[in-house]
Amino acid sequence: MAEEKEQAAVGIPRELYPEERRVAVIPETVPLFAKEGLRVSVEAGAGMPCGFPDQTYVDKGAHIVPNREQLFQSCDIILQVRAIGANAEAGKPDLRLFQSGQIIMGYFEPLSVPALIQEIAPLGATTFAVELIPRITRAQGMDTLSSMATVAGYKAVLLAAEASRKMFPLLMTAAGTVSPAHVFVIGAGVAGLQAIATARRLGAVVQAYDIRPAVREQVESLGAKFVKLELEIGDAEDKGGYAKAMGEEFYQRQRELMASVMSQSDVVITTASVPGKKAPVLITGDMVKSMSHGSVIVDLAAEMGGNCELTKPGHTVEVDGVKILGPLNLPSTVSYHASQMYSRNLLSFVRHLVQNGGTQPNLEDEIIRETMLTHKGEVVNQQVRKLLGLKEIAQ
Repeated sequence: MAEEKEQAAVGIPRELYPEERRVAVIPETVPLFAKEGLRVSVEAGAGMPCGFPDQTYVDKGAHIVPNREQLFQSCDIILQVRAIGANAEAGKPDLRLFQSGQIIMGYFEPLSVPALIQEIAPLGATTFAVELIPRITRAQGMDTLSSMATVAGYKAVLLAAEASRKMFPLLMTAAGTVSPAHVFVIGAGVAGLQAIATARRLGAVVQAYDIRPAVREQVESLGAKFVKLELEIGDAEDKGGYAKAMGEEFYQRQRELMASVMSQSDVVITTASVPGKKAPVLITGDMVKSMSHGSVIVDLAAEMGGNCELTKPGHTVEVDGVKILGPLNLPSTVSYHASQMYSRNLLSFVRHLVQNGGTQPNLEDEIIRETMLTHKGEVVNQQVRKLLGLKEIAQ
């Protein structure tokens, strides 16, 4: 770094990704970083998109830095929501600001852009992709994917309710009985479970499906019916707790079995995705045609290509009277609480990183090893190295 500092400095830059309203650290978390011996600097205006003026940071003990270049020059650790990789176009100018030995942490989407990670490595910065945090008990407080999936699942139901021509709850009125809407959630991961819970709170009749039979109990505990499809699938879960990518023959059979459920549903919410890969197509055009006029599909996998073959990422389309929503970056639309959750996740990660009183990563630690992308001038993440055709690093 350019100068010796009594305290390691954490820098929070403005997010450059178009329409990104989240911020990596919110004011209430600043004193908690200070307790770890870390000074917090914030680029002017970084918190404004989610309702945090600069003064709210100052009141909590942070320093406001007037420009991005000064922030990168003066900080040991840079915390972002979308680091370069998850923001390859608008974030490219940040490469010239990276310093040797500096730690950069945020979403990098390394499995989608491995070549860009290789470009970062010679700059000497140590980079961490928070989306690669392993799903183990001691890393739960750092799990940004689960936090953001919670927000997305909640917001998906609100979008569906707004787009639907029906109210969700059963109502007994002077004008007669209003029957409840029927919601079908495909995928019972964190986003799917939150969608189920939110739809149930609004009064809908909810059914859900997941290729992992083990989640049935969670689905039913939320008051939804678990749709069981008689398919021989073997082990449908990877070691990280995510659904595995399956073969096309499986998906074809699955689509056939789900069509009858969809034809009776007013709203379908899809959440199926596999990290680093194109989302599986679960809903065909013919399946959309089987739905009633006025039905709604909300495709939470739109950013990864979509679970519905008719989805147009970032747009709402209507086909045969069925609205198909392909929302992007839903957590950004609930920026206050999304930022609050993300900030706490990063605090937990940084605490883990500096727990021995410094910023030198413990390469023997699973959490550090799995999330680190570059270190001392080379790509060190085994998944990324494999995608680049590089030899595996001996553990």
